[in-house]
Amino acid sequence: LSFRNTGGRCVSSPPQKETPLANAAFWAARKGNAPLLQLLLNSGRVDADCRDSSGSTALMVASYSGHCDCVKQLIMQGADINYQRETGSSALFFASQQGHDDVVKLLFEFGASTEFQTKDGGGALTAASQYGHAKVVETLLKNGANVHDQLHDGATPLFLAAQGGHVTVIRQLLSSGAKVNQSREDGTTALWMAAQMGHDEAVKVLLLRGADRDADRHDGSTALFKAAFKGHNSVIEELLKFSPSVGILKNGSTALHAAVMGGNLQTVLLLLGANADPMTPNENHELPADLTRSDRILKVLRPKVLNGGS
Repeated sequence: LSFRNTGGRCVSSPPQKETPLANAAFWAARKGNAPLLQLLLNSGRVDADCRDSSGSTALMVASYSGHCDCVKQLIMQGADINYQRETGSSALFFASQQGHDDVVKLLFEFGASTEFQTKDGGGALTAASQYGHAKVVETLLKNGANVHDQLHDGATPLFLAAQGGHVTVIRQLLSSGAKVNQSREDGTTALWMAAQMGHDEAVKVLLLRGADRDADRHDGSTALFKAAFKGHNSVIEELLKFSPSVGILKNGSTALHAAVMGGNLQTVLLLLGANADPMTPNENHELPADLTRSDRILKVLRPKVLNGGS
């Protein structure tokens, strides 16, 4: 989200036309000019709940920009702290998304609620978790944010933190009771997502906290399969410590097939070292060696054949 200078209008009914004073109030809120903001609000000609053309209030703009003095000024002048614009976002959501912990604490002091959600089902905690703002996550959890919140697609704060590789936030959420194996609607778990993104530290923490190493998505792929295809070798090393399946998966293939298709020799060697069988065919009766033209990879998959043996 970006706040543009789209002009402000008052929310009194019917809405007044945009005024230079309302525009000035938004500018002051965005820039953190508290004395000017106070002057404008005290004039009685600018409503504390003025909205710009995107439906944002000056309080949202000040919260997004991290200006505590302006936030306090607007609240003292009667700004609606829990007002939501059409997307469902509130001042608390914007402050959390941007990692402004001091603003988040101030909003809570004056009665901000963690109950409000955006149109996609997200709240302040999902926003803070997605962007890895550990201090804000701690403040939100202390003030009653629900660790089990979900976007409409089923993504939890933990899932979003794993997607971004935010290890500190992952630990915080798990310590607050987040379910490590809760999946999105398509079956994707936090572990699968962290593995796909190559976040080895996140993968390590999730596994140590009980993540199911073989949890598969609706497409039948596991964390190991995805990491193998992408060549995320540090992730694979963490997964292999927990002995994941190297045999045929529900998608009709093996992690070794994925590694060969990905074309990373080191990945192929890692899986062979973990006893992946190069003679296991996929559902199309193809061996891993049938899926590559790389001599380097063929040499490790078929050493006997290439060396003139049987």
